[in-house]
Amino acid sequence: MKRYDRLIFVSTSDTCRGPMAATILKSKFLLEELVVDSRGLIVLFPEPVNQKAEEILQMRGLTMQNHASARLEESDIGDRTVVLTMELTQKLKILEEYDHYENVYTLAEFIGYQGDITSPYGGTMETYEECCQKLDDFITRLVVVLNEEELLC
Repeated sequence: MKRYDRLIFVSTSDTCRGPMAATILKSKFLLEELVVDSRGLIVLFPEPVNQKAEEILQMRGLTMQNHASARLEESDIGDRTVVLTMELTQKLKILEEYDHYENVYTLAEFIGYQGDITSPYGGTMETYEECCQKLDDFITRLVVVLNEEELLC
């Protein structure tokens, strides 16, 4: 039996890192079906994705074109949901707001790495490419971790 039914990537505004991560993961092969979403901690109204982030993904044959930002709500989180944040501060904020929920990790922590995925906001295209490459590297490892968990269940 699989451990998680849903995975939510959480970033600050849900316009760049979170949706990029979700899009990249959706392009990978998982042994079991998993609903993959992204949410933000500070979302006042739905916004489209960051244009530079979209352009970087398009160069990789991927798109977030129809994505609209959404705020993380308690109703998004269930026992069979894992929440992966881009930064430690985001994880701590979620744990503070939803103290009864335990399946919250930084993306790096979940895959046995260290460090944050820093926001490229306001940076050059090169900065966005570096962020995307780091996300791709981390998500490649995430796929291995999720697939290994499925084999052990």
